[in-house]
Amino acid sequence: MSEFAAWIGRSQQATDTLDPARSNALAVALGGEGALAAGDAMPLLHHWLYFWDVKPPAALGPDGHPARGGFLPPVQLPRRMWAGGRVSFHLPLLLGSHVTRTSTITAVTEKIGRSGTLVFVTVRHDLDSDEGLAVREEQDLVYRAPAAAALPMPTPAPAPAAPWVRTVDPDAVLLFRYSALTMNGHRIHYDRPYAIREEAYPGLVVHGPLQATLMIDLAARRLAAPITGFEFLGQQPAFDGLPLHVCGAASDGGAQLWTQQGEARNMVATVHVG
Repeated sequence: MSEFAAWIGRSQQATDTLDPARSNALAVALGGEGALAAGDAMPLLHHWLYFWDVKPPAALGPDGHPARGGFLPPVQLPRRMWAGGRVSFHLPLLLGSHVTRTSTITAVTEKIGRSGTLVFVTVRHDLDSDEGLAVREEQDLVYRAPAAAALPMPTPAPAPAAPWVRTVDPDAVLLFRYSALTMNGHRIHYDRPYAIREEAYPGLVVHGPLQATLMIDLAARRLAAPITGFEFLGQQPAFDGLPLHVCGAASDGGAQLWTQQGEARNMVATVHVG
């Protein structure tokens, strides 16, 4: 898009120390033990808990996200979310270590979908520790017009007959805690009146990154070989008030995974091992 061409190639850096307490807090919130210490390998995708970009109140938009402009292009479509991404794991990230994240905007594209105009912004993040590049990921952010009608709540259904299934209750407490741990101010995840009245959802929206974390954790527990790559794509929102089934099956070179509420798949993913 010519109006945002100047943003392509824009880069910024952030540094953080991978405090074990933050990773342990997520593990406990998801039902785990949270017994990791400095020097242990951080669970995959827990790097999303770090590199907070805390803005003052005056620099926030009405949806709780940072206001338009700044590092990301000032796309004026009101609804924005994380649509999917691709992650490659090169070296373990060790808890307690000092890490630098370099973020670069690599693409801004416009598409026409069933719901109208969509603008996708792709951001590449390189995470470097003292040993070198540890994680490289691309995040696809999508901006879209307001919903034309309220979305319905999925119809409850039994857990799928998948080889691997974990069922999670994505209640308001879990969504609030994940928002807090990731410093995600988007109100659709914890402010029910806003989610329903302003963005036409039937309930609180389950974070895409939270679903991705649940899927890769399931794969890591089931696969013998180390995970080297992960790709995920949101298909439709998941909400609090219904069980979220985290499902998977081994495949050549890794595994296929998905989350599901009712009969519909919410997010799909592929894991690569090496």
